[in-house]
Amino acid sequence: MAAPVTIYTDGAAKGNPGRGGYGIVLLSGPHRKELSEGFRMTTNNRMELLSVIIALETLKFPGTQAKIFSDSKYVVDAVEKGWVFNWQKKGFKGKKNVDLWQRFLRIYPKHKVTFQWVKGHANIPENERCDQLAVAAAEGYELKIDAVYEKESGN
Repeated sequence: MAAPVTIYTDGAAKGNPGRGGYGIVLLSGPHRKELSEGFRMTTNNRMELLSVIIALETLKFPGTQAKIFSDSKYVVDAVEKGWVFNWQKKGFKGKKNVDLWQRFLRIYPKHKVTFQWVKGHANIPENERCDQLAVAAAEGYELKIDAVYEKESGN
């Protein structure tokens, strides 16, 4: 059985839409892993959601117990209040970020995931670290293309 994992995630966008990035800190026992990536044109909500997806996709063992700390009400409430499951039943009609929500729904059931909302910029060390990673990624070079967002937004 895999050890429980504590995950902190954050997303950032400069301009919203604009350059964006995500930051992730995964903690399990003595192990720590940090991940980040930047995109040339995206939104804050897409980066918040993508950070959760990437974190879950990074877990090596199915059924891992994962507690995700996020300062995104958009992501935390969508899952914890069950909104995303209703959106799915209705074919995501009128919803944004459908590609990412569908990707989330493919990985989410593979683990035992709980969410905890945390206030952003409240001196929570790992959340602050994720913010630093996300901002640095958004400001970096060799930014990736968020192809779905750019296609849908006409950019």
